[in-house]
Amino acid sequence: MKIIVSAKNIELTPGLEQYIGEKINGLSKLIRLYEESGVAEARIEVSKTSRHHKQGEVYYAEANLKLPGSLLRAESTNLDMYSTIDEIKDELARQIKAYKERKSVKRRKGARELKEKSMK
Repeated sequence: MKIIVSAKNIELTPGLEQYIGEKINGLSKLIRLYEESGVAEARIEVSKTSRHHKQGEVYYAEANLKLPGSLLRAESTNLDMYSTIDEIKDELARQIKAYKERKSVKRRKGARELKEKSMK
């Protein structure tokens, strides 16, 4: 899977980039089929929210995962950057599972319709 990481209002340190890579690469076992064909691409953006927050630093992370026929998107805001990244990973995992379920339901429905047509 191709992973593109960008940062706004924050320095993208090698440690942070490595952490993001590890978390997002963990999703590759869920999309192995699309990863082998070279179709999957993840764009991750991390940032500090605007300066109008008066209490501490608030971090924001957004992820866009391109799969065949679909764009999965997750975003999160938290006081801890690492928790924010964990939340978008969990949300993407949930969306990937739903995407795969929709694909298999469509395939089963098509097979069922073919079977019914051949029985007539």
